Amino acid sequence: MSYETVSITCDPRGVATLTLNRPDKHNAMNAGMIADLTAAAAKLGADPSVRAVILTGAGKSFCAGGDLAWMRAQQEATRAQRIAEATKLAHMLKALNELPKPLIGRVQGQAFGGGMGMMSVCDVTIAARGPKFGFTEARLGLIPATISPYVVARMGLARAREVFASARLFEANEAVRLGLATHAVNPDGLDAAVEAEIAPYLTAAPGAVTASKALLFRLAKPIDDAAIAMTAAALADQWETEEAAQGIAAFFAREPAPWAR
Repeated sequence: MSYETVSITCDPRGVATLTLNRPDKHNAMNAGMIADLTAAAAKLGADPSVRAVILTGAGKSFCAGGDLAWMRAQQEATRAQRIAEATKLAHMLKALNELPKPLIGRVQGQAFGGGMGMMSVCDVTIAARGPKFGFTEARLGLIPATISPYVVARMGLARAREVFASARLFEANEAVRLGLATHAVNPDGLDAAVEAEIAPYLTAAPGAVTASKALLFRLAKPIDDAAIAMTAAALADQWETEEAAQGIAAFFAREPAPWAR
């Protein structure tokens, strides 16, 4: 299977690397990447030769969130089409979250919006120091809706309240404090830190690893179809607001949004 927006490689140990591959767009997610990631998660999850998966990005950014052209297109779509697109994004995150293999985030660059959602669905996330992170949707008049179940499950409500709605940016060390990242390392130590997380899994029984991960999901509050439908509708609602129209228009015009001070 070939993909337009992501790539998969696998080493002889069974460690696969899933790379977001739109470096010219800072790996921003569009409809194609959402579909590719959903398909890649299914492929990797079903492959018995894969022992663990590394999720990373090509180029300077891990993931800059949603592609703004894709977001602007939603304003011209019908409500049913908006909800369908938001639901596809939610199901992509669910597929990565429930991947029956260890998923290690190798966050080599900045992550905003949906990129924070992808950090949140990793079992372990290693972030390089230097890049910035943030839930930047509110700057555009949008909300971090479809990523919210995974973000809150990762951070907890109290820590999410610190950064979820303000759109402020923060660095890797604070991402660790907030629970979004497991470790922050200097860029030249990123691969070694990822390898240190991968190595123990290769000494464990693959079936037991899969069963252990599945057990955690049975113990936790489920992110079910009702949660997905609610967050997809919330995002569709926000796409329909005047704030979203103004915020996205200001972005493309390279001007401050009317509420910016």
